[in-house]
Amino acid sequence: MSTPLKIYLAPFQGITGHVYRRSFAKHFRGVDKFFTAFFTGIHKAKSLSSKAGEFETTHYNGIKLVPQILSKDAAEMLRFANFCHAKGFDEINWNLGCPYPRVANKKRGSGLVPHPEMVDEILGSLMPEIPIRLSVKTRLGYFSPDEILKLIQVLNRFPVSELIIHARIGKQLYKGGVNLSAFEHAAGASQIPLAYNGDIFSLDGFREFDKRFPETNTWMIGRGLLVDPFLPAIIKGLLLPELSQRKAIVRKFIDDLYFGYRKKMNDRPQAINVLKELWGFLCFSFDEPHRVFNLLKKTKSFDEYENAVNSIFEKHEWLGSVAGLFRPSG
Repeated sequence: MSTPLKIYLAPFQGITGHVYRRSFAKHFRGVDKFFTAFFTGIHKAKSLSSKAGEFETTHYNGIKLVPQILSKDAAEMLRFANFCHAKGFDEINWNLGCPYPRVANKKRGSGLVPHPEMVDEILGSLMPEIPIRLSVKTRLGYFSPDEILKLIQVLNRFPVSELIIHARIGKQLYKGGVNLSAFEHAAGASQIPLAYNGDIFSLDGFREFDKRFPETNTWMIGRGLLVDPFLPAIIKGLLLPELSQRKAIVRKFIDDLYFGYRKKMNDRPQAINVLKELWGFLCFSFDEPHRVFNLLKKTKSFDEYENAVNSIFEKHEWLGSVAGLFRPSG
């Protein structure tokens, strides 16, 4: 019996918070696991009290949520794990993937990958005490894709529940192509259940990755899902409505997000900026994506935003990921 294909939504700081997750789970299918954006600076459990919304539930319409931490401190990670355990979560995820220099230069995120001895020390302190599972999300390295091989040697010695690899190095940020050969080498070295992450933007693209890595059955999708929220269901071959009906579903989704963010942000106009970040991806599932985004990017009031969205759904067609209009920069 073949193992069922699983799809995870990659966390995006500022976009895929609890408002997005709740709305996505209401309107779309195909995702098996959500991840929070990373938490850090957890000096005491009460440090997390202002983020209560992110821990409002362990599942959204059956989709599991995994809290994520960015840290190089075993004590901080244990505080976070204990807090999450008390909230009913059974897993946390350790971020060794964040590529941004302000993080990596402090030996956190992907900046920790070149230091497997530090990872060894952290896990040696943490794992005997942690009350729930620990999974890891990482890059291939920070400076070099070979760095992951020494990291995996360390991870293999501990009961890490899952290893998610974004097939780039940290120095790339999101530029350039993914390194499939380096992922293949890492997969061969890992004794931990593995997930692939990086540049899954369409069904055809997924099929190429699936053909290259037939042993991989877990896939994390980020930008491709923000562009087309139907993509996980398309990949899984789930029954879907016609394109015209999908457009109506997307409209309901966008309206839910709009009112959700207005409520969360107490009707402050900054809610529009959060929505613009998502539209920066979603526009590529419409015809004339740059014209679609131009309708939105200068909106400052709720009335202006609502008029722009009405215009988009009246005048533009939903094409989805099959159109292949999303082109990563760099």
